[in-house]
Amino acid sequence: MTVEDLHKALGDKREGLRAFRFGAAGSRSRNVREGRTLRREIAQIMTELRARELAAKK
Repeated sequence: MTVEDLHKALGDKREGLRAFRFGAAGSRSRNVREGRTLRREIAQIMTELRARELAAKK
């Protein structure tokens, strides 16, 4: 994926996590793993972006 695609995916995942959290506040969520997987995917994308940033500096 390109850097722009990663930034777009990061925004989508963050929005999904926000929606999950606000949806869970009103009622019990059936899929409790969704929050964990979204956080994990966000971290993976951020790690890849940071690795590419450091590689570009060298």
